[in-house]
Amino acid sequence: MPSDFPYTVRIVSDILESNGSSSMATVCSGCLALMDGGVPIVRPVAGIAMGMIAEEGKVAILSDILGDEDALGDMDFKVTGTEKGITGCQMDIKIDGLPYEQLEKALGQAREGRLHILREMAKTLEVPREDLKPHAPRIVELIIDKSFIGAVIGPGGKIIQEMQEITKTIINIEERDGKGYVQIASSNKEDIDKAVARIKSIAYQPEVGDVFDAKVVSLQPYGAFVEFSGKSGLLHISEISYARVEKVEDVLKEGDSIRVKLIEIDERTGKFRLSAKALLERPEGMPEPRREGDRDRPHHRGNGDRRPPRRH
Repeated sequence: MPSDFPYTVRIVSDILESNGSSSMATVCSGCLALMDGGVPIVRPVAGIAMGMIAEEGKVAILSDILGDEDALGDMDFKVTGTEKGITGCQMDIKIDGLPYEQLEKALGQAREGRLHILREMAKTLEVPREDLKPHAPRIVELIIDKSFIGAVIGPGGKIIQEMQEITKTIINIEERDGKGYVQIASSNKEDIDKAVARIKSIAYQPEVGDVFDAKVVSLQPYGAFVEFSGKSGLLHISEISYARVEKVEDVLKEGDSIRVKLIEIDERTGKFRLSAKALLERPEGMPEPRREGDRDRPHHRGNGDRRPPRRH
């Protein structure tokens, strides 16, 4: 089973007729059932029951024993595994001991039989289905920064309760190892997708350089506040256009849609500084903006003379 699979799985095998190892038949059919159900197992597993009959110094190792061979034989040796190796085994013997050479032979025959069965299983299904069955109960786990746990839950649980009601999902959050683990459960994939999208929008962490379709929510003399991907930031009046903007309300109004680029995140407050003109073509002849760290260059006077620095 995959290490990060957030499910408890129960496999039920109904045996209609038993003339051999029903447990090894369950291993093979159970593996195919998991793969058909969309469980992303690491690789297929098959099982085979080995037997042995020892009589007057003669020993015969049997592969894929029948019921009579199991009842009358001296060994019942069940081996399960993948093409890579053994995953489990069980041995019942009726004799006093088993020489190493005989065990080695039994394991060799078991490997050949297991690989043959795996090839037969692959004719039906080689790899797990890409997704779970539509009617399967689903659990999706998201890992978010612990600083967003409160935002997902909301005051008094308001946000998470509203989210569960709208998406018809069950959402659980717990903090482990300094991170927030969010589990979303439902039998409907579309409902889970809606809940995942909502949580990602709350816990999304934008990066400088990201571009967003934003909505103007308020106007101020110094710029406009906009919302994007569940966040809000300032579009300063100087970042609206390359042309000089005297008043914000001359070019924008509440409810307008505008495409913006994230150009700065304040390290102290975490506030977002946005720009619309950064996505526009720079007018011909307009100089590049000064970059932080650029030094002032000395200005030259007429006749090539430089003005000496002032002394204090």
